[in-house]
Amino acid sequence: VVGIGGGSTMDLAKAVSLMLTNPGSAADYQGWDLIRRPAVYHVGIPTLAGTGAEVSRTTVLTGPEKKLGINSDHTVFDQVVLDPDLLAGVSTEQWFYTGMDCYIHCVESLQGTFLNAFSRAYGEQAMALCRQVFLQDSPDGDEKLMMASYCGGMSIAYSQVGVCHALSYGLSFVLGLHHGIGNCVAFDYLEEFYPEAVEEFRRMMQRHKVNLPRGLTADLPDEKLEKMVDVALVLAPLWENALGPDWREKMTRERIRDLYRRM
Repeated sequence: VVGIGGGSTMDLAKAVSLMLTNPGSAADYQGWDLIRRPAVYHVGIPTLAGTGAEVSRTTVLTGPEKKLGINSDHTVFDQVVLDPDLLAGVSTEQWFYTGMDCYIHCVESLQGTFLNAFSRAYGEQAMALCRQVFLQDSPDGDEKLMMASYCGGMSIAYSQVGVCHALSYGLSFVLGLHHGIGNCVAFDYLEEFYPEAVEEFRRMMQRHKVNLPRGLTADLPDEKLEKMVDVALVLAPLWENALGPDWREKMTRERIRDLYRRM
């Protein structure tokens, strides 16, 4: 199975390769380490840079009840082809939003409680490359961003993401936002958790003249808002990485609801 495209396409290829050898529905395997049989040989060829799907051990799926990955060592691609020429023609906004997925991976990994020497090494390298790409004039920016995506994906593969990704999943599930946009919308309201990174992120947005959508939840019915909260709360490893083992005491339904209401 060969997945050529952005993160969603590569995740779909990973999911298909798993379901060719594991019985039942893909929904049965949404969670952590539920896959029992190795996938068929599968190859990832990214045409966008930032998601880290080319190297991650997850395939994120949106089902009728939740948005959650199939997280397994069997999910990882057997082969990856990184060709920065494939990024040619990507629109500025798509390039930025997908690249910010990588930047936020680095922030959440490097500031998380699951951080270790391995994830730190990859995360710091990816962060340095992101800063060169998004805050400096970088003629070889496509090459750097593709490597940042790979390194950022390696970093979270051995640690985890955090508050932004948990909230982004809720936005994507209920509102249908693409993952990169959902991340950016959520991250812009997380000064409390990542103050320096949010300030740097805003400088990156200003430099590249990117304007985020606003007021997305202003007229959202209560039942849809509650569904957002439900989706976010399922992601226990993300919250634990961000806030520690007692995260449930720090991040209540009310607090998550208030964060969403601001978006």
